Amino acid sequence: MISIEQKSETVIVVLHEIYGINQHMQHMCRLLSDQGYDVICPDLLGREAPFEYSQEEAAYRNFVENVGFTQAASQTKRMLLDIQNRYEKIFVLGFSVGATIAWLCSEEQKVDGIVGYYGSRIRNYLEVNPQCPTLLFFPQEEASFDVDELISTLDNRPNVRVYQCNGQHGFSDPYSSRYQVHSAQTSCNKMLDFFRD
Repeated sequence: MISIEQKSETVIVVLHEIYGINQHMQHMCRLLSDQGYDVICPDLLGREAPFEYSQEEAAYRNFVENVGFTQAASQTKRMLLDIQNRYEKIFVLGFSVGATIAWLCSEEQKVDGIVGYYGSRIRNYLEVNPQCPTLLFFPQEEASFDVDELISTLDNRPNVRVYQCNGQHGFSDPYSSRYQVHSAQTSCNKMLDFFRD
């Protein structure tokens, strides 16, 4: 777990992808800390080292078989409960499976907002109605489902803002072969504005 010493009234809980706390998550935590936020990035996998991108299939199988969305969301909600009295504002930021977990936490009383990047499995939890402001970023295309269809389902929801960015799943990750500089910068600026507002 990455936890940055308390110096702010606002904390951002960062939820990682199937790979664990890798360079991208460390990069995001530093970026947010440099903006003056406290940052907590729980290790949802319980592994010593993150998976490499070349181990995508094994990482996905590990998440599905050994963690799962229900367990990860429960773990995150317990953590949110533990920290709620220490902060005036709590945001949850998730990437991929982390975005879906953030979505599952969006009905919690103490969450002030969530941001999700390419949370493709949100499509399995459309019964969730976020009770806090929710900002979602999706790529132009996903291999496993119709992005436009999911966006049109989410776009009319109260509290939900959805943006579609050029690129594929992973467009915001500077360590990924799918990195798209312009989409990453644009979405990052929107995310930071969201946290400030």
